[in-house]
Amino acid sequence: MKHILDFMGMEKTRMRIAVLSGKGGTGKTMVSVNLAAAAEASYVDCDVEEPNGHLFFKPEDILEEDVFVSIPQVDSTLCDGCRKCTEFCRYNALAYVKDRLIVFDDVCHSCGGCVMVCPHQALTEKNKVIGKIRRGISDHVSVHSGMLNVGEASGVPIIKRLLEESDSQTDGLRIIDCPPGSSCMVMESIREADYCILVAEPTVFGVHNLNMVYDLVKLFHKPFGVVLNKCLDEENPAEKFCKDHDIKVLGRIPFDKELGLLNSNAEIAVRKDEKYHHVFSELLETVKGEVQHETASRS
Repeated sequence: MKHILDFMGMEKTRMRIAVLSGKGGTGKTMVSVNLAAAAEASYVDCDVEEPNGHLFFKPEDILEEDVFVSIPQVDSTLCDGCRKCTEFCRYNALAYVKDRLIVFDDVCHSCGGCVMVCPHQALTEKNKVIGKIRRGISDHVSVHSGMLNVGEASGVPIIKRLLEESDSQTDGLRIIDCPPGSSCMVMESIREADYCILVAEPTVFGVHNLNMVYDLVKLFHKPFGVVLNKCLDEENPAEKFCKDHDIKVLGRIPFDKELGLLNSNAEIAVRKDEKYHHVFSELLETVKGEVQHETASRS
């Protein structure tokens, strides 16, 4: 706990560091779990469609909580077909067909507006389980993860609840393992982040995906830097992109078969070898410096 407080510079200050990538497989989770383990910080897996951070941490004392959303239900005896609800809904989650109001709960955004505008109280709300969140402990790391049920349209409500829960349970540093890409779920994951780490591969395709999340963090006005993964002793298009766009390179992780084997076996490298602990602790110190610089520039 001491070095978490040292990292923050003050006790009980919450700090969210979000780790992003333009696609899966770049090393985003590898960076996330190793940073969290090196700092003994909290790890929050917001990749709710395919969470895998728990495979690395193997947490114990797991607690689970269902996540609900509210969707409308119709009392057909009260509905007179006025269609005020269908006119209100901008997501076409309601339709009046053959003298019957139909609710398409997969596209409902749970705003509750249809219930409010119904003049006959024909609509009420019911809870629908869309997934769950889990919390456990792994060697001084608090592990939080979410799981979206198969077939559900959006994991945003789970990510919201996951971040709220991790905030309520933990002071200090949180490492947020974001979903890949730049979808609404990624936006929700970084919305309250204090700093963003973009993980990129040394290929032309890697540049395309780096550009995607680069545009996203700029849109949200987030301070950020790039970690270049799988680096070789040859030209690196992702590094050239960073240089051309004046982007801070936080660290370079070499192409390393041993590290790749540990990662493919769901092992946390910083817990297995001191050299990897040094690599990710050094990266953590670099991020610390960037956060402190950003904080100072805003004050």
